[in-house]
Amino acid sequence: MAFNKVWCALALGFLLPFSCAHTDFFTSIGHMTDLINTEKDLVVSLKDYIKAEESKLEQIKKWAEKLDQLTTTATKDPEGFLGHPVNAFKLMKRLNTEWGELESLVLKDMSDGFISNMTIQRQFFPNDEDQTGAAKALLRLQDTYNLDTDTLSRGNLPGVKHKSFLTAEDCFELGKIAYTEADYYHTELWMEQALKQLDEGEVSSADKVYILDYLSYAVYQQGDLGKAMALTKRLLELDPEHQRANGNMKYFEYIMAKEKEGNKSSTDSEEQEKETEVKKKDYLPERRKYEMLCRGEGLKMTPRRQKRLFCRYYDGNRNPRYILGPVKQEDEWDKPRIVRFLDIISDEEIETVKELAKPRLSRATVHDPETGKLTTAHYRVSKSAWLSGYESPVVSRINTRIQDLTGLDVSTAEELQVANYGVGGQYEPHFDFARKDEPDAFKELGTGNRIATWLFYMSDVSAGGATVFPEVGASVWPRKGTAVFWYNLFPSGEGDYSTRHAACPVLVGNKWVSNKWLHERGQEFRRPCTLSELE
Repeated sequence: MAFNKVWCALALGFLLPFSCAHTDFFTSIGHMTDLINTEKDLVVSLKDYIKAEESKLEQIKKWAEKLDQLTTTATKDPEGFLGHPVNAFKLMKRLNTEWGELESLVLKDMSDGFISNMTIQRQFFPNDEDQTGAAKALLRLQDTYNLDTDTLSRGNLPGVKHKSFLTAEDCFELGKIAYTEADYYHTELWMEQALKQLDEGEVSSADKVYILDYLSYAVYQQGDLGKAMALTKRLLELDPEHQRANGNMKYFEYIMAKEKEGNKSSTDSEEQEKETEVKKKDYLPERRKYEMLCRGEGLKMTPRRQKRLFCRYYDGNRNPRYILGPVKQEDEWDKPRIVRFLDIISDEEIETVKELAKPRLSRATVHDPETGKLTTAHYRVSKSAWLSGYESPVVSRINTRIQDLTGLDVSTAEELQVANYGVGGQYEPHFDFARKDEPDAFKELGTGNRIATWLFYMSDVSAGGATVFPEVGASVWPRKGTAVFWYNLFPSGEGDYSTRHAACPVLVGNKWVSNKWLHERGQEFRRPCTLSELE
């Protein structure tokens, strides 16, 4: 209840060549804004180069026009023209000196400044892995938010301020990247979109022959032999001498003939269809719940349960700092209990935290349950930084606020972690606490398990970016200036498995959060243990 809502797959040799997979894309909007500024600087440099070239050409043009007029007059009466001693001298001077100067001007390289700037800036450019990661992020968004290729290609996304679209060439590149990952399902989708846009008359450098080559292969890999043959025939209509397509067609016809002869049983065909469907929908039940919750299609609470959710003014259990100025608190969920604090961090504090974090942002890490050390993981796509209380009075004040409102000791908590989610940034379903089979997860810290999580939302998000709890069907949406809090452990110290949660991909916008993981040590008298495991 809310306070007044106004508040690398190996390919068959005769089909397509071997391709290698790239790694994922780990970045943040904060860092990508630097790339925007870099590109702007390069455009300014490019314009300066164009002006220099134009100035150079203008000088050459004036020289040519002057000499054209002079030589036209001279060639009409060469002897009479040279009879004038001044003309004779100037001819010698032009050929001996001025044409040499013109030659130097023509040979003068005006691109030095631009090339120098390019060389300096290139070290900050994204690489092939980044481009691949950005493409994979688009595919991830497509799946999570159930977007068709045409919608994504035309940029028809909710909440966009700067609409953009994908060209046929862009779609072709997305299809190729999906192919390198042996993701033939998405290869088919994006190659078909590229082909569709070309068929509709879009002018592009993308070649239908190449598109059909990839498309027919992707379709074949998914078991649709008939469609693969039809696409290969279309390819051969455009390029009858295409060597691989001719080889593929013979192979397809051979397979088709064998099927007709009954050498391939109907049972095998059914199994192949099932395998294809599994490839297309390779999702576990949790994954389906996660994606539904991200789309806002989660379980709805019964009216009876909703009546148990309240909003209130909260004074931190009579904390002196909040008796006269309590904070606004509302219940987001009942089991596990998730509460949201409103207007709990100011815009000024948010900007300070972001500015402190930006220079340190690096790929976010997770605790390796086997080693207990921090490591990167493919299921966490964001950049993060850690801030200590002694670095800034603002961070220290935030830590004190968390302690006052939770009643928990923050001296044993981890540092404030600041995270920025970039293109398709997400954190797939996970537990914040260590399970029994991970006894060394936080051994190095020496502060016990993570008893609770405090999460600040430091930005609004135009679309996507919810925090979801697949086990119970809860979706918590980002609202700038608020924070949510929940316990990961029961008072007995046992883990609450219903707190398994995830950060949904950001569809449109920019997501900044910061969180504080509070640990068991120091809470012995603040949150005493109980005798029951689940209490």
